[in-house]
Amino acid sequence: MFISSAYAQAAAGGDTQSTLLGMLPLVLMFVVLYFVMIRPQLKRQKEHKAMVSALAKGDEVVTAGGFLATVTKVGEIYLGVELGDGHEIKIQRTAVVQVLPKGTIKNV
Repeated sequence: MFISSAYAQAAAGGDTQSTLLGMLPLVLMFVVLYFVMIRPQLKRQKEHKAMVSALAKGDEVVTAGGFLATVTKVGEIYLGVELGDGHEIKIQRTAVVQVLPKGTIKNV
């Protein structure tokens, strides 16, 4: 009497074009993220891996702790490095941050 009957309306069909346009910003953000962040990081990791695998006895390196050292022993996982006069320690290969030109440590 006082309340009219409520009828369900048919759901509006999603338009394919509007769905694709709605996803376009998300896809563009992922593409930009890939080229700005992911790709350079992968390149840096590849360069570091090549540098660490090419280490040889006598190379002068900088460790992750900031030490300047000379490589004395080369192992599969660990390196023996000399920090100074007779101070030799073992470090992981991945702790090497940079390989220095020969003679750098003598000049410091």
